[in-house]
Amino acid sequence: MIGWALTFLIVALVAAVFGFGGIAGTAVEIAKLIFFVAVVLFAISAVVGLLRGRSPTV
Repeated sequence: MIGWALTFLIVALVAAVFGFGGIAGTAVEIAKLIFFVAVVLFAISAVVGLLRGRSPTV
């Protein structure tokens, strides 16, 4: 999911360089949304892992 956020960020940067402001703004918003969803899902996963008492696998 972080990969998707980075992809949209790169698309936004390329669009901004070529002057496509609307596309760049939209891509940045999508990248931020995906990033925050990934962070929330990670936090939920970490809390559930702690509550279940399982040791994390590395």
